[in-house]
Amino acid sequence: MSLTFRGGIHLPENKNTDQCTITRPREPAYIRVPMSQHIGLACIPVVKPGEVVSKGQLIGENNNGLSACIHAGIAGKVLRIESAINQNGRRDDYIVIENDYSGAVSPDIKPCEKKISELSSDEIIDTVRRAGIVGMGGATFPTHAKIKSAIGKAQKLIINCAECEPYLTANHRLIAENAKDIIYGAKILLKACGVTTGYIAIEDNKPDAIADLKKLLKGDSLLSVKVLKTKYPQGDERQLIYAFEHKELPAGKLPSDLGYVVFNAETCFAVYRAFSTGMPVTERVVTVDGDCIVNPGNVIVPIGTPFSDIINFCGGFSKRPDRIISGGPMMGIAQWDENAPVTKGTAGILALSKDMYHREIPNCIHCGRCVGVCPMHLMPCYFAAYSKINDYESCDAFGVKSCVECGCCTYVCPGNIPIIQYIRIAKSKLTQKK
Repeated sequence: MSLTFRGGIHLPENKNTDQCTITRPREPAYIRVPMSQHIGLACIPVVKPGEVVSKGQLIGENNNGLSACIHAGIAGKVLRIESAINQNGRRDDYIVIENDYSGAVSPDIKPCEKKISELSSDEIIDTVRRAGIVGMGGATFPTHAKIKSAIGKAQKLIINCAECEPYLTANHRLIAENAKDIIYGAKILLKACGVTTGYIAIEDNKPDAIADLKKLLKGDSLLSVKVLKTKYPQGDERQLIYAFEHKELPAGKLPSDLGYVVFNAETCFAVYRAFSTGMPVTERVVTVDGDCIVNPGNVIVPIGTPFSDIINFCGGFSKRPDRIISGGPMMGIAQWDENAPVTKGTAGILALSKDMYHREIPNCIHCGRCVGVCPMHLMPCYFAAYSKINDYESCDAFGVKSCVECGCCTYVCPGNIPIIQYIRIAKSKLTQKK
């Protein structure tokens, strides 16, 4: 029987690209690399305009515990360091690099010479930190910090392969084409956390990937496959843990408080690359889809590649998009700039027409559907009502900080209220008051 959780919704999947092999476009003429691609303090540039850099070279760092190093995804010359508004609406520094197409790789890039069994937790954490690895499902929590939080507390590890957002298939294709490497990365993380039991959790709408993983893990003593019911937001780590344990993660607690640590499949692949080749996070797989894209697909591109380059590679627009979204339609962020750069957290680029986003004038009809589908058992209708009148203290009193921003409430609202936007505003205002 497939595992699942309480609440949530069943969405039209639109997994149009699940059989599209990952392709690699020609490298971009330039990349714009933001210095904030993690939840901690922004990195500080360690290169200067005019400097020649090579692929994999460190270009930004910050010793804050929740920050992750940033590296050059191409070889070339640093044109400038500019300040601009990032995809989240905050001001950020960008390092702009012009490609010289030499393909030169940093001399610092070297594979790990030790076997997994010979590595200590500290050695793994240090390598992961220097490689700039974060949760690449979109959360961008630094992996080295997650490992540290799990040591001595977690007894089980989950590799999150749910990918429950509609349209997105980057994770699915990565598993289908690199299953061995993801398993290798997962075993390094097991070793780092001091855990001997691991599960690869995957939704039942990916039968080909499930078959491959089960074949590779047959008789394996450390890892096994657990099949999940396809439902949104099954990929949230709180819902994953509930599906396994039928225990709810209290607000403000970490998965390790319930004995678990959760990593994304692409994060495992990044760990594998860091140890097998020495290459840090310099590129990622992105799903490109939506009813305005001529040739939807999955591509792998350097971090910092402009969205417009990727869209052009996919044939451009078949009709004018109403909006371009970074990520999935449920939790993604609408972009105002077609030249926005790919970051470590960019799992998808969607171009959707008005037909996909037509909304009437919003009005609450007090039906309570948003309450019924909330996987965190909150009352989103109150958040929207209080946020609308700037009463953020009442939002706080009703537990707005526990919201995981999955967007189920907005999706089911028959009054077409943009509840999730009101929630994000309330959380942002409360954070500013701290």
